[in-house]
Amino acid sequence: MANGNPVFDRLNKQIEKERYAGFGTPPPQGSPYQGTQATSAGYGAQQTLSADQLNEMYARQSAGPVDTGRVTLDDVVMKSLGLFALLVAAGGVTWFTVDKTPSLASPLWLGGMLIGLGLGFAIAFMRKVAVPLIVLYAVVEGVFLGAFSYTINSIPKYQGVPMMAVLATVCTFAAMYAGYAMGLIKVTSKTRRMFIIAAGGYMIFLLLQFVLQITGAVGGWGIGGSGGLGIILSLLGTGLAAYSLAIDFDSIDHAVRVGAPRKYSWLLAHGLIVSVVWLYIEFVRLFARMRD
Repeated sequence: MANGNPVFDRLNKQIEKERYAGFGTPPPQGSPYQGTQATSAGYGAQQTLSADQLNEMYARQSAGPVDTGRVTLDDVVMKSLGLFALLVAAGGVTWFTVDKTPSLASPLWLGGMLIGLGLGFAIAFMRKVAVPLIVLYAVVEGVFLGAFSYTINSIPKYQGVPMMAVLATVCTFAAMYAGYAMGLIKVTSKTRRMFIIAAGGYMIFLLLQFVLQITGAVGGWGIGGSGGLGIILSLLGTGLAAYSLAIDFDSIDHAVRVGAPRKYSWLLAHGLIVSVVWLYIEFVRLFARMRD
């Protein structure tokens, strides 16, 4: 794993810290292991296990990841589905609310975007896994997407763009997972570093563009507009968001392999939600620019 990812830097440190957790701890009263350690007088004072106790020990099933409090793929999948359900539900409620009161559209999507951005930074850099913030992020992003999608769909020339973006996001997610699972899409330390640099530069560009838009320096879809440059920029953003999914898949696979603490399954699920939201927004921008 390449350095630079705050989540997995914390994961690796936690794994090393807990690697020998429980070693040297006195066994519980009545355990067949009790009394088997050598005393200070030497091996001659060590007690032996009976044949029945040995048979019982060998008959026991090995502890799995759930028993040892480690991340499992099923755990990440279930948490991801739960967060995604919250996001969709919040988006649906917001869509129908804005449909009845259109004046709420702009405040909701702008406020949802800014609050979601703040929550995202807080979750990424907090020392502990803040589950309430992760759940709140999914709800806030749902509000943002519901209002944003309604606003785009209410413009006659963009009608149907949100649905196209949903279908494209689902298909891209499935294709990226299949490509990663079959080894067609590789994630290495080098590609991670390249992605971090490219994604960081792109996010700075988007922030600059947002400032220029709210100050009136540029209009429409921002720098590049709906021309060739604008479409190229949207294709770049879509490609980065798509590869972010491959990074997420590799991160989940790594966490399961090394036995990361189970609490980090929330952070892994959150990462997937962030990538899916990013990909959807990039598809909306791309399809809208192509309509123009």
